[in-house]
Amino acid sequence: MQRYLQPTDFFDYEHPDVQAWMESRLEGVPEDPVEQVKALYLAVRDGISYNPYVFQTDAHTFSASYALKSGETYCIPKAVLLGAAARSLGIPSRLGLADVRNHLSSPRLIEWLRSDIFRMHGYIELFLNDRWVKATPAFNRQLCELMKVAPLEFDGVHDSMFQEYTEEGEAHMEYVNDHGLFDDVPHDFIVSGVRAAYGHLFSGQQLEEAGLRRLEQEIPGA
Repeated sequence: MQRYLQPTDFFDYEHPDVQAWMESRLEGVPEDPVEQVKALYLAVRDGISYNPYVFQTDAHTFSASYALKSGETYCIPKAVLLGAAARSLGIPSRLGLADVRNHLSSPRLIEWLRSDIFRMHGYIELFLNDRWVKATPAFNRQLCELMKVAPLEFDGVHDSMFQEYTEEGEAHMEYVNDHGLFDDVPHDFIVSGVRAAYGHLFSGQQLEEAGLRRLEQEIPGA
């Protein structure tokens, strides 16, 4: 269990920015592990905007401190930020990776990826009350409202995973492949998986240019 508590280059909870962020977000929150994690979950979910277009291969962009610095990122760094904060509180955490099919994805994003499968989706597992619980702080509230999907809540007791259907009964998110759980970010494994799935993005300046785009601007009605 100790390996799920260690600081790493990715779970860098000793970084002063992470510590300052935690202190501000936990002000007034009871010193109860579940209540603290719930507060941090909301801070990550809604305080860091979700934008898959900002993906880069540089290792430092997967870290908790970089997620805070950037203010917008995708599922893996957001999960790592929550996991790093949990470790700082003495709560073990581990990163989960899976492939998902998003039935409500932006047509432009599907065109960009040439697929409706999102390779290497990340979530976090936290050890609370003697059991592992899944948490997915990826989609911020504003994005969920545009997509007409209820934002994922987390109570520290039950798994919080993407909904299979929207409030209107439309297909939303489907988990299609499980890559397992990791005590640290498997950077090379993630990048090689993404490269294998979307090789066309690694030619020219496509990744760099995509970073200027915002997913929220591509949702119908936004």
